[in-house]
Amino acid sequence: MSYFDAASAAPLHPVARQALHASLDEGWADPARLYREGRRARLLLDAAREAAADAVGCRPDELAFTSSGTRAVHTGIAGALAGRRRTGGHLIVSAVEHSSVLHSAELHAGNGGTVTQVAVDRGGAVSPEAFAEALRADTALACLQSANHEVGTVQPVAETAEVCAAAGVPLLVDAAQSLGWGPVGGGWSLLAASAHKWGGPPGVGLLAVRKGTRFAPQGPADERESGRAPGFENIPAIVAAAASLRAVRAEAADEAVRLRELTDRIRTRVPLTVPDVEVAGDPVRRLPGIVTFSCLYADGETLLHELDRAGFSVSSGSSCTSSTLTPSHVLRAMGVLSEGNVRVSLAPGTAAADVDRFLEVLPGAVAAVRARLGAPGGADPRPAETETAETPETATTGTKSAGADRDGAATAGPLVLDALGKLCPLPVIELAKVFGGVPVGGTVRVLADDEAARLDIPAWCAMRGQEYVGEEPAERGSAYVVRRLS
Repeated sequence: MSYFDAASAAPLHPVARQALHASLDEGWADPARLYREGRRARLLLDAAREAAADAVGCRPDELAFTSSGTRAVHTGIAGALAGRRRTGGHLIVSAVEHSSVLHSAELHAGNGGTVTQVAVDRGGAVSPEAFAEALRADTALACLQSANHEVGTVQPVAETAEVCAAAGVPLLVDAAQSLGWGPVGGGWSLLAASAHKWGGPPGVGLLAVRKGTRFAPQGPADERESGRAPGFENIPAIVAAAASLRAVRAEAADEAVRLRELTDRIRTRVPLTVPDVEVAGDPVRRLPGIVTFSCLYADGETLLHELDRAGFSVSSGSSCTSSTLTPSHVLRAMGVLSEGNVRVSLAPGTAAADVDRFLEVLPGAVAAVRARLGAPGGADPRPAETETAETPETATTGTKSAGADRDGAATAGPLVLDALGKLCPLPVIELAKVFGGVPVGGTVRVLADDEAARLDIPAWCAMRGQEYVGEEPAERGSAYVVRRLS
């Protein structure tokens, strides 16, 4: 089995396993006690804190260990907002932050605060100028991930931190995906991370709060971890997390070069061997091991199962794999195709042979999924004018009304395609089937109530060289209007 989901959880690093086993015998006692066993536990905890702080780029007394990366984010945001409540209740986040950040923002808004989401470009990156425009006199905190967890895009943290510092606003950085590759540069004020992302044990998070940052821990007071992470420290897991972070950092430079070559291979080969694919994320400013692509006319969940049967563990941001049946908020914010989304995230040590085998298996897996859905072949990027439309049972033709295109030429009335109640990727598949019978200059009005259609129909138009006219209100769902250009 080839494990290609390191962005969710990296395999336990051998150093982490060794450190965990060794510290189980020495780090079980209460580090707050003065007897021998307590002192031994305290030495292990202090050494782990120094090692982790060195990797983060902060002082040991600025770093606290939490029960998870999510807890670090929640604690950091709540404490920073409370510490600056006299300034105001305005919070800034990017639209592609991890759900832990967005959930904290929702809670803040529910408690009377205000939240601004900063948009990203099609590659998934924010601009420091956009953060500058979002800043207000009552802004208490800004949050920006160091790199995106779904598409790997690296964010301009240093530049954004400079903009925030000029306005006197602290910046919290979620560094969960990037910390194993190197420290986060720039003048950030708070930083959160999670050990299982770099090969440490699950259940260990880091929260760094730099001196001078106003911070008020929330919840009942506790003397542990500077009051920022109440409860007894899991010293064996903390020691293993710090040891593995140091180990992966020592290997990071060479491994980054190797994994970047492998992900470049995927980015290049997949569009050449699989028709109708969109590769997402910034092609240059990205993490070494993550590559994400979406396959038109494919069901993401079915595709993941197909790849799992072939021996590959991958993940997806497709709406078809979500219990809410809505596309990933990251893909939605980027405005890219969500159908048949596959994220490949390679762990350090991944063999090149495994990647080559994945590239051999993928075209057949996608073709099988598309065939199961009755999707068109997709070899020709634009349907020929002489194609005969294969109209599904759900398609109905509206009254032909005289109209004119932008050049004044007469056009036929729109074809109305009823895809209500159809989940992704069926609305787009049915659009493709009927589109060959639409005359040049004619339009199709697709009625759909699946949230994914808002992304996938415009993406289909861009990939097929047709015009997406826009979205119109409808009695149920929305009407998405597409014009045939060729």
